[in-house]
Amino acid sequence: MQVRIADHMGMCFGVRDAIEMAHSLAGRGPLTVLGDLVHNPDVVAALDAAGVAKARGLDDVETAAVLLTAHGTSDLVKLRLRDRGKEVHDATCPLVTRAHVALRNLVAEGRFPIVVGEADHVEVRGMVGDLVEFSVIRSEADLEQLASRLERRPDDRLGVVAQTTQPLAGVLALVEALRRRFPLADVRFVDTVCQPTKDRQSALRRLVEEADVVVVVGGADSNNSRKLAELARSLGRPAHRVAGVGELRPAWFSGCAVVGLTAGTSTPDSVIAEVRAWIERL
Repeated sequence: MQVRIADHMGMCFGVRDAIEMAHSLAGRGPLTVLGDLVHNPDVVAALDAAGVAKARGLDDVETAAVLLTAHGTSDLVKLRLRDRGKEVHDATCPLVTRAHVALRNLVAEGRFPIVVGEADHVEVRGMVGDLVEFSVIRSEADLEQLASRLERRPDDRLGVVAQTTQPLAGVLALVEALRRRFPLADVRFVDTVCQPTKDRQSALRRLVEEADVVVVVGGADSNNSRKLAELARSLGRPAHRVAGVGELRPAWFSGCAVVGLTAGTSTPDSVIAEVRAWIERL
């Protein structure tokens, strides 16, 4: 059995920078991360070992220094932290910041803001946290939430961006569905899917042409890892997402000649290497 490795694996620069910032700040004194810095259990364990605390909400922050995650945070949250006298450090990925800016500019143009993504994902919550009105969609069925607005204002101006880890093909298809459903609306779309996500999705499309089964290495809460597994399945290949070697099962590879291996943007190289070695031993 052979292992084919996808291009563009390992941590993206935004995640790596956030982790380095957390360890650097922890070396100076007590530090709290507001939310999950990244969605990877090995990284979280290393931060725990370094004494970094984690808070789910503002009221849970007990240290003076607070680190905001790579997924981005609303300006309102930052303001509330500073009002409480906190020393705020921002690890937002620059590509997520770009998405925030794009959405802000669309609102400034007088457009109703729409985000293609997962409504309960921390990145999306950060993007819409400063907005009075907005819509989050991830399927054509969600377009119905816009129906009442556009019945009153059929020529309304809409501004659309995407969560940075969404599959680009799905985003484009949903934007086209939006235009078909509301043909009189003025729809402006800004592509905010990040390049590392695009690169991984393109590499996976090439990988499935060679592999009998695909393994995606990424944490259970990693949206981009989950989307990679979904993409592989949509392309006709069995796909399994695992956080590490402990979740691999020999039965998955019975009768397989070639295993494709890829990983999410927050997966450490060491975890990928362990999974690869396990499959090669098998």
